[in-house]
Amino acid sequence: MADRDQIIAEFLQASGWDAAKRSSLAGDASARRYDRLSGAVLMDAPPLDDEDIGPFLKVARYLSECGLSAPEIYAADPQNGLIVMEDLGDDLYARVCENHPDQETELYEAAIDILGYLHRQSFSPDLPPYSAEIYQREADLLVDWYMPAITGQEVTTEIKAQYQKLINNACGNLSGPPVCVLRDYHAENLLWLPSREGVARVGLLDFQDALIGHPAYDLVSLLQDARRDTGRDLQAAMIARYLRIYPQNEDKFLVDYATLGAQRNLKIIGVFARLCIRDKKPAYVDLIPRVWAYLMGDLARPELAGLCEFMRDNVPPPTPQNLQKIREVA
Repeated sequence: MADRDQIIAEFLQASGWDAAKRSSLAGDASARRYDRLSGAVLMDAPPLDDEDIGPFLKVARYLSECGLSAPEIYAADPQNGLIVMEDLGDDLYARVCENHPDQETELYEAAIDILGYLHRQSFSPDLPPYSAEIYQREADLLVDWYMPAITGQEVTTEIKAQYQKLINNACGNLSGPPVCVLRDYHAENLLWLPSREGVARVGLLDFQDALIGHPAYDLVSLLQDARRDTGRDLQAAMIARYLRIYPQNEDKFLVDYATLGAQRNLKIIGVFARLCIRDKKPAYVDLIPRVWAYLMGDLARPELAGLCEFMRDNVPPPTPQNLQKIREVA
């Protein structure tokens, strides 16, 4: 592959953005990089890092067709993993809520309204399903990365098989209408756009991993946020609001919500351990205790008693000493 800077320069020139001043923006947990241009954002997702901007472009187009505020695409080079897209600003939910805590409820209500609106759409993008295999592969990150880092040894075949059976049984009981699941729907991927109206008031980012899945998943992602605390009252109020917008059997929905919360939080704990060990990003370890607290709340459901017992008997909690072990492995 030619020099990356040269590829970017040629793309910007061909798309008419070569004269724009560039400044670096904060990235995320992936290999993607972002630069702010004059009035736009450059996404740099090198194909050699197994990035594929095709799904991002597909989902962005779908969300825009739905009337939602995904970034408008100004230019794209899928072969080289480059996009120039609309700059939706700096007012991330996390930042607005920190600076103006009195606006938290308003912002979260708007985010819930987005989900209710999106889930009522009569058409969905052509995306793969959130399959049992994906649920399992994600949950396995706990036993593949978090547990070995703390215990100093690989998880035995027997223990892993027991864990996988519990995950498979829990996720096998999920039922709900198939909807577009954005998967990373949380306060650092949502932007407040109060000058716009209705569902367009929320800017959407980081949706390239979207799948067709359960309607509770993005609700869990929003309300059990690894990066910021969400109070129980806020969570309860937002779940109730969602169910008013998109009615379902409440008892079954709450069980599925807890099940998806457990699956997602098990995955995130493993992901954060991997980010520290493999990718040399130790700051993510500091977020694990919050995720663990969400997980314990989910596992308090009687329907998840078996998984709760497994965790108690086999998985070390994220004490300061255990978190330090993860850092030391890196």
